[in-house]
Amino acid sequence: MDKLAHYRSIIKKVLTEYHQIFSQSSTPNIEMLLAFDEERDQYLWLQVGWTPEERIKGNSVHIRIKNNKIYIEEDWTEEGIATELLREGVPKEDIVLAFHDPETRQYTDFATA
Repeated sequence: MDKLAHYRSIIKKVLTEYHQIFSQSSTPNIEMLLAFDEERDQYLWLQVGWTPEERIKGNSVHIRIKNNKIYIEEDWTEEGIATELLREGVPKEDIVLAFHDPETRQYTDFATA
């Protein structure tokens, strides 16, 4: 399996596991959704629905593959998707914490771009 196909597989596995765990304990009327676009290498885990007070719609995690690296655009998980990717064998040099501005990325242990 080539590198990008391997990364796609890992991303889908990790997000699917999060989805399964949190779907079992989600709030009534709030749906946890997954959206995988392999053609454009965009991967989302999001929630939509209503509480009695307001509309709920937001990304929990947004990941994309760009320039042969995994860009974490948004991550609202407690432990961090980067930690999960590292556990799956993705090297730090191939993970970009894109939710940090480019100047701040240099101070992380991960790729800057």
